Amino acid sequence: MKIARLGLDRGPRYAVLDEDSDEFVLLSDDPLFGSVTPTGRRLPADRARLVSPMIPRSKVVGFAGTYDEEPCAAPAGLTVFLKPNTAVIGPGDPIVPPAFADRLAHGVELAVVIGRVAKDCPVERAGEAIFGYTVANDVTAQTRDVACAKGFDTACPLGPWITVDPGLDPTDLAIRSTVNGAPAQDGSSADMVWNVFELVSYASMAFTLLPGDVVITGAPPGCGPVKAGDRVEITIEGIGTLSNPVVRA
Repeated sequence: MKIARLGLDRGPRYAVLDEDSDEFVLLSDDPLFGSVTPTGRRLPADRARLVSPMIPRSKVVGFAGTYDEEPCAAPAGLTVFLKPNTAVIGPGDPIVPPAFADRLAHGVELAVVIGRVAKDCPVERAGEAIFGYTVANDVTAQTRDVACAKGFDTACPLGPWITVDPGLDPTDLAIRSTVNGAPAQDGSSADMVWNVFELVSYASMAFTLLPGDVVITGAPPGCGPVKAGDRVEITIEGIGTLSNPVVRA
């Protein structure tokens, strides 16, 4: 099941993609806080404007170093950072370099959408806290201030939707990115030293994870610079493709 958030005249609404008819079926409620209840109202996919599949209620938790060739001995050795929910944008929205840094880098990452409150969650139960998965671009500004580098407005594109599929194996998904059509990253979540369940568990030891929070799980090799005029397109197997232009303010 693919749950999207559509930009409509009266505000965003959640919808489920009916892949047989290529239509979105609007939902009556926010599925992160209610049930997945279709209204019956349909909208052709080619007429729908996708926005970010969620605005995290409190935070995006990020990890770096999860694909390192010389990994740390435990997740506690990884670099952990936060992105505010104001950094989140959706499919097609422009990435805008902040005034303090013209140089940016992109990084395709598997994003975990939290579906229930999780605190000190053991690894073997981390899956119970996961609502679904989406695609993230961990955009980083070239500055020494980590908070600004990772958290500036537009630094966290998410989309195109949330994939909710019990058969999806997040530990073995192809992950790729291109810049202006040229290959950049080509990896797999199978190459992660610490898998998504271990990362969610570790994140919950530091932060109470709330429904709608997002955990981005690190980028495979190939992260590279992007500049105004570029278009970054990132794809994760079984989830979808997220595309964003880079523009000047």
